[in-house]
Amino acid sequence: MAIDLKKGLAAAPCPVDENGREVLLSIKHIDITFGKGDNAVRAVTDASFDIYRGETFSLVGESGSGKTTIGRAVIRVNPLAAGEIDYKGERISGKISHALDREVIRNVQMVFQDPAASLNERATVDYIISEGLYNFHLFENEADRVQKVENMINAVGLLPEHLTRYPHEFSGGQRQRIGIARAMVMEPELVVADEPISALDVSVRAQVLNLMKKFQQEKHLTYLFIAHDLSVVRFISDRIGVIYKGRIVEVASSQELFDFPLHPYTHSLISAIPIPDPKLEKHKILYTYDPSIHDYSVDKPEFVNIGHDHWVYGNKKEIEEYKALRERGIPVKAITITQGEIPETPEAAEDVNAESQFLAAPVHDTGSIWYSVLSFFLPIIGIIAAMLFKKHLHYRNYKACKKGAIAGFIAIGVILVIFLLLLILAVV
Repeated sequence: MAIDLKKGLAAAPCPVDENGREVLLSIKHIDITFGKGDNAVRAVTDASFDIYRGETFSLVGESGSGKTTIGRAVIRVNPLAAGEIDYKGERISGKISHALDREVIRNVQMVFQDPAASLNERATVDYIISEGLYNFHLFENEADRVQKVENMINAVGLLPEHLTRYPHEFSGGQRQRIGIARAMVMEPELVVADEPISALDVSVRAQVLNLMKKFQQEKHLTYLFIAHDLSVVRFISDRIGVIYKGRIVEVASSQELFDFPLHPYTHSLISAIPIPDPKLEKHKILYTYDPSIHDYSVDKPEFVNIGHDHWVYGNKKEIEEYKALRERGIPVKAITITQGEIPETPEAAEDVNAESQFLAAPVHDTGSIWYSVLSFFLPIIGIIAAMLFKKHLHYRNYKACKKGAIAGFIAIGVILVIFLLLLILAVV
């Protein structure tokens, strides 16, 4: 599909797949190699996946697996040894025209992993955010540029007086916000977020993730989110791709991948997720992936869709096993906890029940304090909500509503007793 560059990439339509989804970015059988001859290192091998408009596609894997390499290839920093990358159906890898190159830079932005190294220490925050506006003349006059920069610095939770400062005067979380502002001020369609929270404190991570989600909803952004922390990825992703030593081994929707982690490497990643309960974590069995379990000497592997939009890498024998496992419809238990030397006590039974609740908890089962607060003031509705949550396996939400409703009934009872006592005293 030819794109009219006079109108720009942003105005170009996306190709549509067989399910009616708009394919914004398509990675097609790409290889990325560093070095030449005997010293050549293949960082990525035959990687393929699509990213649909408006979704968050997460690429997960251990350090050195090739996640960042693919992200940098999307923004045309890393050249491809084979394959191609298409943006809205137009090839943007390899040699392209200068006009198309500028359009890609304009519409595809990146948020880097290290907020300290990715910002120019000699430039003010005002110039860092404005640099893209200057390069692409995205403002009518100086007043318009200042307005855009101030609006963006406010949007990321900083103040206009911060614009005259330098990056070293900010904390890690604030520097990452500046990096996000620099990307968002260009009004891109696709943002490559390369582990944007891995260098931040735990307390700041949620703030940055909420900020990125807010921008996605307001500006209809699409994210390629690169990470290694599956506990975070689960709650922010629409679909997840798992990469091992440069090869994509599994791609599925977030809930599908956690319910049915079919490839052994995906199984090992999920089993490594820390459980927020020291008793359970102490007795968790860590599944370790051993690549020698695969015999690809004769039966060569392929990347196959086994149904339910679930793609897995394996040979014919493995694919048949994966299909049979998936069609049974029974979720795969990726995390196993043994009681070990824990005595058979009611507390131990409660721990086992807590484990099952943790593993079966749906994505939105957060147990928010607001459920308790609302149930306290409306206890009858709270009890009804608790029963509904329990029926749908939302155990954290069920406990929050139950706790708030019980407290509400107790408060009502105390108020009624006091009222009756006052009434009796008034009559006497």
